Amino acid sequence: MRIATWNVNSIRSRIDRVVAFLERHDVDVLAIQETKCREDQFPGLALEAAGYEYAHLGLNQWNGVALISRVGLEDVRTRFADDQPTFADVLEPRAIGATCGGVDVWSLYVPNGRELDHDHYAYKLAWLESLRTAAEGWLAADPQAQIALTGDWNIAPTDDDVWDAAVFAGKTHVSEAERAAFRSFVDTGFTDVVRPHTPGPGVYTFWDYQQLRFPKKEGMRIDYHLCSPALGERVTKGWIDRDERKGKGASDHAPVVVDLD
Repeated sequence: MRIATWNVNSIRSRIDRVVAFLERHDVDVLAIQETKCREDQFPGLALEAAGYEYAHLGLNQWNGVALISRVGLEDVRTRFADDQPTFADVLEPRAIGATCGGVDVWSLYVPNGRELDHDHYAYKLAWLESLRTAAEGWLAADPQAQIALTGDWNIAPTDDDVWDAAVFAGKTHVSEAERAAFRSFVDTGFTDVVRPHTPGPGVYTFWDYQQLRFPKKEGMRIDYHLCSPALGERVTKGWIDRDERKGKGASDHAPVVVDLD
């Protein structure tokens, strides 16, 4: 079974690339972030024609998440907790989960945080803690649970995950509170299953469109698969499709893929 995550930065603009990616890499489940469209605007017909079913959560041109699967799509959920944090009293479309081929897959678009003194930063930390609490409960209820918390985490957990730590000093994505929030998932029992297969500094999943960051190799690693212990044991390979960041009409993120036995 092959599971991928990809912040596509507008599904309507990149549906052809998404379908081609699914077919080229024989992907079974794809978690998508930043769909940037309403439910009625989601280009589902192209996915159905390719043999996939989908579940989407989107309200407008901001945020939006989806799951695309050819191995089943059951028990679709749009909240990981009844008291999932909101921003400005709005429940943003940032999480969608479903059972796909026996795996509980979540497509997550973690809040950006914006600035360290912004309300969105506090919201980001509260959102992550609510997710961690929920995930801890799932593992407590079933230690053998097959869970993939996958998506755009908007956190660079180590200095190696940014092209120049000095450039990011005093900014979001690299603050100690955000990194501690990421580590708390590892402490709970979840594993970053792709890093062992893609080690070292200079391995990124995101390159800003501005200032030619991609050709300069000035990126960030912020997209992850955090897997439960039982699911992590099944991972045989993890990789980043850097080529998808190339060419006309590319997203500013690359897909991240894991293979299960």
